[in-house]
Amino acid sequence: MRRFIGRASELGVLRNALERIGSATGAAQPGECLLIRGRRRVGKSSLVEEFLRTAGAPYVFFTAAGRSAEDELTELADVVASSTLPDRDVFAAEAPTQWSAALRLLAELLPNDRPSVVVLDEVPYLMDRVDAFEGVLQRAWDRLLSRKPVLFLLVGSDLSMMESLNSYERPFHQRGREMVVGPLTPADLADMLDLEPAVAFDAALVTGGLPLICRDWRPGGTLHDFLKTSLSDPTSALLVSAERSLAAEFPPRALGGEVLRAIGSGERTFSNIARSAGGLAHTSLTRAMQVLADKGIVVGELPVSLRPSKERRYRITDPYLRFWLTFLAPHMAEIERMRGDLTQARIKENWSSWRGRAIEPLIRESLARLLPDNQLPAAPVIGGYWTRSNDVEIDVVGADHGPVAKDLLFLGSIKWLENNRFDDHDLVALQRHRALLTDSPVPLVAVSRSGVTATGVDAVYGPSELLAGWTMPR
Repeated sequence: MRRFIGRASELGVLRNALERIGSATGAAQPGECLLIRGRRRVGKSSLVEEFLRTAGAPYVFFTAAGRSAEDELTELADVVASSTLPDRDVFAAEAPTQWSAALRLLAELLPNDRPSVVVLDEVPYLMDRVDAFEGVLQRAWDRLLSRKPVLFLLVGSDLSMMESLNSYERPFHQRGREMVVGPLTPADLADMLDLEPAVAFDAALVTGGLPLICRDWRPGGTLHDFLKTSLSDPTSALLVSAERSLAAEFPPRALGGEVLRAIGSGERTFSNIARSAGGLAHTSLTRAMQVLADKGIVVGELPVSLRPSKERRYRITDPYLRFWLTFLAPHMAEIERMRGDLTQARIKENWSSWRGRAIEPLIRESLARLLPDNQLPAAPVIGGYWTRSNDVEIDVVGADHGPVAKDLLFLGSIKWLENNRFDDHDLVALQRHRALLTDSPVPLVAVSRSGVTATGVDAVYGPSELLAGWTMPR
């Protein structure tokens, strides 16, 4: 059996909810509902399965698959029949033909004297295929399910649809508490895989913190070891997870997949992405970008400065997907013919330059979690600055507002190389760029993987300090 790693806080939330339900068995409405959302492959279903494995409560776990409403109902009947609910045979005998009747009968099967759990996974499929599903769900919850000591878990990967389920003026508004399952953090990876801080950040960039991929990283192992193992197996999670996620989210003719590949190839501006994606029209690319933004896959960012800018740049939010699109997707044929060694050699050759840019969003997020500390104040916005020609580029910009700030709080440069430290030449370059951005003596920050030799910087951060930001409560 493969090991389950991480998720201690999320498991705690689920266990605490079940305990509350158990202590409120005699209440008029002891039931609780949790809306669990997160990107595909982030481990939502595995989290719920691990919770159920140790909960000791009767449960039913149904996963929708995008079939017709009738076929989904047939599958629900099969799942209930094989569940651990008492009187589960009644469901098959009654054979409800409508979702409203099925949820009513399911509520009747739930015990009154002890907690139980009902899981509906991939709820967006039901929202899409079952007529008025949100209204059906709301009525079943208000009138029946909430009156039973049940933990009702609604799980979904389509972030925008799961958010809309609980939004204002929608039938299920405020019926459930929201729980977001994100990727494992660099601190999680360092702890669970016994990694040094610098290697933990490498692991985060390559795996995206996706538990299914992280399971293949041997505790204490190096990036080289992990890649050698994963690239020698064409069915490894590192190779297939992105492909499966994209296939599920983007049909073959959807523009989103083409746009993602363009961004993954290194394009960051609207015009270059349009050109790389096959000469997409402005309206088509705008529509595709909106879909990607709604799904939380792509973000468009403006430079943070004291003056407005139109130089928007786009990036893929998931580090693993960026890695896969850059290094793996273009070379799947050679990996499938068992020449993953060629792919690994290519990764090694281009790793430093790719990592240098890929690490920037992760470092900004690390600082946002860490600050304030004894070196720098808290910054409501931490971004970057660039010009169209890239003649001025500042990796870290802390400001009071964004993208147009009233005050700049600090500026920083990132040097994330194996052996080269942040030196006086790097500091002079940062000072020169500061002078082009502002006349104020804004504090300067050096962020380095291998240390700092420059004198005159106001704050210094390395892998250990940055990793600490991911262990602090937010």
